[in-house]
Order: sequence, then C-alpha cells, then structure tokens
Amino acid sequence: MIALSLAEIAAVVGGQTHDIPDPSAEVTGPVVRDSRDVVPGSLFVAFVGERVDGHDYAAAVVEAGAAAVLAARPVGVPAIVVDDVQTALGALARHVVRKLGATLVALTGSAGKTSTKDLIAQVLQRKAPTVFTPGSLNNEIGLPLTALSATEETKFLVLEMGARGIGHIRYLADLTPPKIGLVLNVGTAHIGEFGGRAQIAQAKGELVESLPPAGEGGAAILNADDPLVRAMASRTKAKVVFFGESGEADVRAENVRLTDSGQPAFSLHTPSGCSDVTMRLYGEHHVSNALAAAAVAHELGMSAEEIATALSEAGSLSRWRMEVTERPDGVTIVNDAYNANPESMRAALRALAAMGKGGRTWAVLGKMAELGDEALAEHDAVGRLAVRLNVGKLVAVGGREAAWLQLGAYNEGSWGEESVHVSDAQAAVDLLRSELRPGDVVLVKASRSVGLESVAQALLATGTEGEVAAR
Repeated sequence: MIALSLAEIAAVVGGQTHDIPDPSAEVTGPVVRDSRDVVPGSLFVAFVGERVDGHDYAAAVVEAGAAAVLAARPVGVPAIVVDDVQTALGALARHVVRKLGATLVALTGSAGKTSTKDLIAQVLQRKAPTVFTPGSLNNEIGLPLTALSATEETKFLVLEMGARGIGHIRYLADLTPPKIGLVLNVGTAHIGEFGGRAQIAQAKGELVESLPPAGEGGAAILNADDPLVRAMASRTKAKVVFFGESGEADVRAENVRLTDSGQPAFSLHTPSGCSDVTMRLYGEHHVSNALAAAAVAHELGMSAEEIATALSEAGSLSRWRMEVTERPDGVTIVNDAYNANPESMRAALRALAAMGKGGRTWAVLGKMAELGDEALAEHDAVGRLAVRLNVGKLVAVGGREAAWLQLGAYNEGSWGEESVHVSDAQAAVDLLRSELRPGDVVLVKASRSVGLESVAQALLATGTEGEVAAR
C-alpha cells in the first residue's frame, strides 16, 4: 500500500485511534486479514468470522510488526476503531485508489473471470507495473484488499468483480471506480440466487453503467458473441469495444483451431493490425478469454504483435484451473476442480475431448452448486454432453446431483457403460487407480464445495499411494 499515517487512515475511515502513541506513524506494509501474512508496517484488519475472531490476534500481529489493527473495538494495542470494519476497509480502498492515479480495469462475467484476469495481467505487465486480483478474491473484502496492495509504481490495477445479487457490482465499482470495464458473458452460474439470466445480465451490466463517459477515457469491453452482453452497449456512456469471433467485433479471432495437444491457436485481428497466437493454455474456450484480454490491451495502447506475443507466452496463474500434469507413467491429469458451472463444465469437457484424441478419456465430475430449479436439467445435460463428445467414461462423484450427471450419461449412451456413479472422492480414486493406463487423460471438475481437487492430488501421487489422501 502507499504509505499513510495512522492519523490519516483514521480520518479516511471515520475511526478513533486507541493506544496509538504516535498517530504520525505510517502504515508502510500491506493491509491483511490473515495474521500469518503480517509483516513489519502492516495494517491488520480484524474481521469476525463464523469460527475465528480477528480481534483475538491483535496482540500477536502487533508483536509481529503490524503498525496497527483496524478493529470494531479497542484491543489493548495500537488500533483504529470503527463501527463497521468492512465499510472502513472499503473507504480506505476508495481513498488509496483515488490517490494512486493508476488505470483501473474491472471485469465480470458468469464464467472465465479468473482465467481472463490472469491473461490481462500477464499482457499488461509487458507494458507497465500491474497489480491484479490473486485467485478469485473478487468480493467486498477481497477486492479492496487487492486494491490496497497497489503502490506508487503501479500503473494498471486489474480487479475481478463477482456478484451474487443485484447491486453487488455497483457497490464494488463505487469502492474502486474503473476506467475500463469488461463483461465476458452471461451464463447460469448462481442462477439459483439471481432467479434467471435476465437478472444476471442486469447485475453484470452494473459494471458498464459505472464507467466514465468516452470523453473522459471510459471504455466498455463487451462480448459480441453473447447477445445479453452485447445489449449492454445501451447502458453505458463509455466508448464501446466489441470482442469475439463475430465479423463485427473490433477485436476478433479468425482461423480458430486446436493443436494436437488441445491448445488453441488463432489469428488475432485488432484495429491496429493482426498477429498469430498459439496459447499455452488448454481448451478452445480460452480463445474468448484471450480476445477479451486483447481488447483491453489494445485500448491501453499495445500493438497486435505485442499482445499476441504476450498471449502466446501466458500461463495459468491460479491453481486448480485446467492444470495439466503428465505422470511418469504417461497418464495425464487435468485438475480443473476449483469451481464449476454449466458453461465451464461444457468448456472443460470439450477441452478433454480435444486433448484425448487417440487415447482414453475420463471425466471425474461432481455437483454444480447454486443452480436452483435448473439443477436437475443442467446436470442431466452435462452428463449427456460427456457421451456426445465420446468421453470414454464419466465418473460421477457424490450425492443427488452426481446421480443426475450419471443418469444423463446413461440415458444418452448406447450400452450404459459410459458412466458410473460413486459415493465419494476416495471411491473415485480407488476406481481410477485400478483402471488407468498410459495415455489416458483424466479431467477432474466440480463446484468448490465438493473438494474434488483431492482426487487429482491423489492420482498425481502415483507410486506413493496414500501420500495424498482423498477426502
């Protein structure tokens, strides 16, 4: 974070200083919520969670070097006490972002946010110092913490914005007002909470409504291939830039294809020129993500050649998202277990089919959460798609939703041998350990709450059975 005195922070957040001998002392380190992340000069934010109260760690973090604690009550060590810690954190982020002067890029969408954010960051880092959301810390706590990690050297701040209801993105955009806003897609993730795709589109479009007018440098980057996103052009005063495979897109892909290993390649076309891209990531769905990143980079002055080079060299920065590892025995494990929704499930299955040409493929899938009344139909459809893509075998893991996955595959298949339903992760591991052979490709994917990354980890521990336990 940029250096601020404790007195200035207290004024910004409307707090009272307690047990602070020198209010002119500065916070020079990061703002953190985990006591293990404290370094000298940090500001520790004391949140009260379901199991842990950050206030209980106040003395320990100050002993470890924290300059002070942002707290809801006096804690006996240097503290800035406020009525609401979360509100205060947001106010501090807003203040710091305004002082920084960095160009803020915000993005949202139903699927692909984190992968696209990682691509944008890797491209923009070629141009200037860039700070970006780590992992998927895209909510009312993670977003301001990311913004506060920027320094005086930061030129680009790339922030992922998530939403679980109307008004959430508006709130985040008010905390950290973006100059460039990107909307990737409107799908069915969290549809059970929103109530329908129209409501999801309403929520995601709050981002482009928050942008400054075109005359002040505002730019809305919109997916021309998604009708609900394309329609958001009418909701902004910012300049509109379309990306996609549509011939009408300002930044588009032509001659899209997959390499023999399942990595996308295409010709990138921008208003300033064109250049060829061959990505290190896996799956054709990354073409749209790459185009979104390219549109942002083009708007910030990068050439087609610079963008194409950066995209071709970019890797995955966030764990458990299409992590591809080949075991010594020739079995390939694709760990995409961080999260799942119908759109990302379909994309992952298509990537598996492309990667497994000439060999056997296995899809180890579990529940997709927060689908509401659409849950049965969506799980059934994913099971059927696995069979239509000629995936060798679907292993559905877990309870009711997994049974729906397996039933969809069973009903779509010819002999009922295309799928199997197992009770838990350990059962899946036991099955696969007995069946896998060199050349097989295994995809592991489910919603985060299912914890199927343990299956991938156990399978990667080949030769050391039991070293990584499945839960």
